Order: sequence, then structure tokens, then C-alpha cells
Amino acid sequence: QLDGFLICFPPSLQVFPSQDPLDRADFNAVEYINTLFPTEQSLANIDEVVNKIRLKIRRLDDNIRTVVRGQTNVGQDGRQALEEAQKAIQQLFGKIKDIKDKAEKSEQMVKEITRDIKQLDHAKRHLTTSITTLNHLHMLAGGVDSLEAMTRRRQYGEVANLLQGVVNVLEHFNKYMGIPQIRQLSERVKAAQNELGQQILADFEEAFPSQGTKVAWLDKIDRRYAWIKRQLVDYEEKYGRMFPQEWCMTERIAVEFCHVTRTELAKIMRTRAKEIEVKLLLFAIQRTTNFEGLLAKRFSGCTLADGTVKKPEVALPSTNPFLEDEAGTETDEIVIEKSDTDKPKKPKVPDNPFHGIVSKCFEPHLYVYIESQDKNLGELIDRFVADFKAQGPPKPNVDEGGAVLPSCADLFVYYKKCMVQCSQLSTGEPMIALTTIFQKYLREYAWKILSGNLPKTTSSSGGLTITSLLKEKEGSEVAKFTLEELCLICSILSTAEYCLATTQQVSSLLHL
Repeated sequence: QLDGFLICFPPSLQVFPSQDPLDRADFNAVEYINTLFPTEQSLANIDEVVNKIRLKIRRLDDNIRTVVRGQTNVGQDGRQALEEAQKAIQQLFGKIKDIKDKAEKSEQMVKEITRDIKQLDHAKRHLTTSITTLNHLHMLAGGVDSLEAMTRRRQYGEVANLLQGVVNVLEHFNKYMGIPQIRQLSERVKAAQNELGQQILADFEEAFPSQGTKVAWLDKIDRRYAWIKRQLVDYEEKYGRMFPQEWCMTERIAVEFCHVTRTELAKIMRTRAKEIEVKLLLFAIQRTTNFEGLLAKRFSGCTLADGTVKKPEVALPSTNPFLEDEAGTETDEIVIEKSDTDKPKKPKVPDNPFHGIVSKCFEPHLYVYIESQDKNLGELIDRFVADFKAQGPPKPNVDEGGAVLPSCADLFVYYKKCMVQCSQLSTGEPMIALTTIFQKYLREYAWKILSGNLPKTTSSSGGLTITSLLKEKEGSEVAKFTLEELCLICSILSTAEYCLATTQQVSSLLHL
């Protein structure tokens, strides 16, 4: 109880730790009094103890009173602090709003500055484009004027570089063709190109005159080839530097000449087919193949078949089986690769992309050559028969036995020469026709020279044959022959064997 107030503390109230017995939870008044007055003699001091307790009570009352009054002042201070905090918050909100307003103003200012910068960038870009376009326009206008002036003066060397530059500049104005002035410049460039093309063609026609370019007949064919040689040399001296080297203009002119020549020769030979003679045909073929060989030495063949045919770097396998060593014969066009003596000789593959570009026109008329060889082979067989009758059978020689008749070797040499000549132009029907003719005369040779000159026997009414000589019949009498007859029989058999072996070799070549 304090000043008329009864203060009750709950049992769970906890106070600060204290050594005072009055602060203990299990305080016992009796024990506390017995502690103060343990004996009867100590009761003499009871007044002093009571005074101390009363003093202590007053101090506690003062302390409690001070605490209660302090709590009252704390409430007032708290309300005052709350009001001050509210005012401070209001001031803070006001400052935040000011900062936000200033930030919005700054952002707006930055946007305006950025917009100005973008406008300046666009203006700079447009200005640069305008200046570049004006420069291109100035170059285009000046270039078109110069192009027209150089075209009139035929300054093709300067025009070649200027025209490419004008075309490149004109490409920048493709999206401005709706502007009349630009469209007019483009039309002037196209007109200059067309005029240049017509003018250059006219100059070429003037540079390559048509006088003397037509050949009347095959006997003048070498003049045609001499003419194109002179024209190509003159072209390279005057106009060779006007065109890029990779255009191969000289080769293109030569190839076009070959196409025209082949067409014209084929036309004139069809018209005058009855006038074609063997010597004249062979002369034209030889001059033409020589010219094709000259083209192969001078050009690469890159312009043939629209530029898709190139001169092969590695020689392809030969499809002509008759290209063999013909040293000492009249076929000088055949060149044989060097090889060891113990190895079979292989033909050198013709590395000529121009082969047949003109000479192909002679193939339909090779029948004249075939007919001539038919006649020549017939005369050759008759000459062999006459020589055999005039010279008689070969003289006997025991050591050598039967030698091959010289006429047989001459026959095959002549046939091989004919095959080589024919194979240079065609390995098709003309080759087959020539082979058929040789088969016919080979049979005549076997009948007239070989079988027809075998000795006659008395036992056989039909005479000897090669087949009967090679067969032995039981019970048949052995024919009696003189030494000369035996040598003749051996020579005929050796010749027949030589014919068989050589024919098989030729046949194998024909099947390749």
C-alpha cells in the first residue's frame, strides 16, 4: 500500500536480482523477524531497527513516486515526438515530390536533346548521301559525254575502261530511274553501247575484207588457210590489245573460220561431187589436217563447244589402233612415243582438240578413196600374178626352206598404209568398207597366187590344195615332188601362215 493506493503485483512478475530478503518470492515475516531479533537481549535495539525500516519505506515511496511521475512525463514527450515525426514525414514527402518533378523535367530535357541529336544524325546521313549522289551524277553525266565523244572518234582503248566505269556508276541510280533526267542518261548509255557494237562490227568487216575469201575448188584450199593466217597476224597487230586476253578473240576468229570453211567445203563438194578425184581429195585432206595441227600448236581449244572443251592435260587412251610407227612411209602425221626395244611400241595419242573441226566435211566423200583403193588393189593382185608367172617359182634353198612370198608382204604393207590414211579421218563406215575390200582381194590373192600355183599331181585329177596338203589320209600314196616343187609348196604354206597371222593381228586392231 502506497499513499492510500494498493499495488498488487502478479505472481509471474519478475524483478531484478536482489540480495534483500524482502525481495524473495518465499518471504516469511516470522523468519525475517527472528533474523533481526535472534535473542531476547537483541530486543533492546527494537526502536533502532524500526526506525531503519521506516526510513527504508520512505525511500521506496519516494522512488516509486518519482517513477510514476516520470511515466506521466514520458507519455507527453511521446505524443510530442509523434507529432514532430509526422511533420518530418510530411516534409520528406514534399522533398521527394520535388525531386520527382525535377527528375521528370530532366528526363524531358534529355529527350529533347536526344531528339535533336537524332535529327542531326539523319541530317548528316542525308547530306552525305546527297553529296555522294551528286558526285555520282556529275561523274555519270561527264562520263556519258566523254563516252559519246570517244565513240565518235573510235578511241576504243579509252572507251573500254570508261564504259565499264560508267556502267558501274549507273548501277547506283537504278532506284532513281523514275526521274526523267536519270532515265535520259541511262538511255544515252544504252545508245552508246549499241552504237559501239555496230561500229566495232563494221570496223571488223572492213578490217577483214571479203575479197578473195571464197575458194573455187579443192585444189586452191591451201590459199584459204594462207589467207586466215595473214588475217590473224594482221588482227593481232592492230586489234589484239583492244580485248581482254581471257576472251581469246584470236582463237574465236579461227574457230569461226573453221566452221564456215567446213560448211562451205561440204556445200561445194556436194555440188561438184563428180569432179572429186582421189589425188585432189588426199591433197585437200592433207592440207586440212596440217592446218588443224597448226591450230592445236597455237591455241588451247578453250573456246570450242561454248568454252566447255579444254585441252586435256593428260592424254586420253587412243581409240585409233592403226597409229603405229610408220617410219619411212608417206604418213608423216603419225608420231610414235619412244619406248624400250624389249617393250611393244605404243601409239602416241593425238592431243589435238581441233582434230576434225574442218576435215570432218571430207568423210562423206571418202567413198572416192575407197573406190580408188578397190581399183588399186585389183591392179596390185594382177601385177602379183604377172610377176609370179614371169619370174617363176622361188629357187630352191635347202637351208632356208620355204620363204614367204614378197608379194604377200607388199600386199599387207599397202593395206596398212591405206588403213592409216583412212583412220586419220574416220574409223566408222569408211574403215569397214576398206576392210571389206581387202577381204575380197585377200581371198583373190589366196586363190590366184597361193592355191593357183600349187604343183599338179598325177594321182589327183583336181590338183593339190592347201587343205589336202595339211591332211594325211590312210592308205593314200605319198605324192612325189621335185625339190623345186617342195620349195614352192613350203613357200606357199609359209605365205599362207604369214597371211593368217597378219590377218589376225589386223582383226584384233579392228576390234579395239
